[in-house]
Order: sequence, then structure tokens, then C-alpha cells
Amino acid sequence: MEIKEAQNLVDQWIKENGVRYFNELTNLSILMEEVGEMARIISRRYGEQSEKESDKNLDLADEMADVLFVLICLANQTNIDLNEALLKNLQKKTQRDANRHKNNPKLQ
Repeated sequence: MEIKEAQNLVDQWIKENGVRYFNELTNLSILMEEVGEMARIISRRYGEQSEKESDKNLDLADEMADVLFVLICLANQTNIDLNEALLKNLQKKTQRDANRHKNNPKLQ
């Protein structure tokens, strides 16, 4: 699926099921909540914290999809084409960091 397709799919879902977009500040708060849920799984499953028994059935992919959904909502309601934004961002990173990571002894 292309990013633009995902943006259209989310917009269609909002119009058919969500009634309307939450305002941008509400969606930002929801995004932070979803990122926190994703971070909890990662820190306990892959980090140094022990995973609680109640967390073992949590689905990391589902939490990532929640983050992506809300991010797409924010992009849609602020008229941002995420495909264009990502391509532009990768170009910026490529120019800025052309040798930075290759020359980083920490990454060798």
C-alpha cells in the first residue's frame, strides 16, 4: 500500500466510522498515548525491564499500527502529504548525513 492510499483509507474510515476527526491537540495527545503503549512493550520485551505477565499478550504490531493511524489522521487534517514529506525528509537526511554514520566508530 502506498502512503497516499493509507491516507485516503484512514480518511474514508473516519468519515464512515469515526464521525469526524478529533481536533489536532486531541489527536496529538492520543498519539503520545499510543507511542507510550508501544514504548512499554519495547522496553519490557527488548529492553532491560522485565515483562509483566499481563503484558505478554500485547501485540507490538497493533500498537505500531495505532501510532501510524493517529499520525495519518494528523497529516490528513493538517493537509500534509506524507509520501511527499517522507521523500523530502530522506533527501535531507541523505545530504546531511552522507558520511556521518559511515564514519561513526560507535557503529563499526
